[in-house]
Amino acid sequence: MKTMLVSEFKAKCIAVLKEVAHTRQPLTVTLRGRPLATVQPFKEHPHRKRLGALKGRMTVRRDLVRATSRADWEMLR
Repeated sequence: MKTMLVSEFKAKCIAVLKEVAHTRQPLTVTLRGRPLATVQPFKEHPHRKRLGALKGRMTVRRDLVRATSRADWEMLR
C-alpha cells in the first residue's frame, strides 16, 4: 500500500484521487509518520434488475381496470 504525507495529499488531492480510482490501489495518508486516513477506490455493486423485481410476490384478486364505484355514488345521493 502506498503512503503519502497529508501536506502532499492536500496539494495534489484531485490527481491522487484520480490515480487511486484508476489503479484501484488504496493509499494511506500520514501525519507525522502516523496513519491518518486510508483512501480506497469505490466498490461498485452490480446493478440488479428492478423491472419485474416483485414478480410472483403478489396476487391480483379482482379486475383493476373495471372497478365500479356505483356503491360510492349511491352513498352520496
